[in-house]
Amino acid sequence: MALNLNKNLKLYYSIKEVAEMFGLNESTLRYWETEFPYLKPKTQGPNKVRQYSEKDIEQIRLIYNMVKVRGFKLAAAKKMINANRDGSDRKADVLSRLIGVREDLQALKRQLDGLQ
Repeated sequence: MALNLNKNLKLYYSIKEVAEMFGLNESTLRYWETEFPYLKPKTQGPNKVRQYSEKDIEQIRLIYNMVKVRGFKLAAAKKMINANRDGSDRKADVLSRLIGVREDLQALKRQLDGLQ
């Protein structure tokens, strides 16, 4: 059996780590938890430390895409996500892939420009 080196070994992320992933404030994530009922990270201990799973991070990525990238208001994003849950997930996935392709193409262009 082959070893998968790309596998992420971390099961849970802190609110600080997730906020840094998206360039958000921790308070923004806490607020989104109140606005989007399906975004419920695991809490542990007497201090209720939030632990975000990969699934939670995917939900945040979807909300981030709707609100920060596409410019929807929270109410509109919530309505659109609830109305078309599967379609919104696919759109967010496609958008993140396209952004990655664009970054790769820009890096390739810089390399080609350096050759001339």
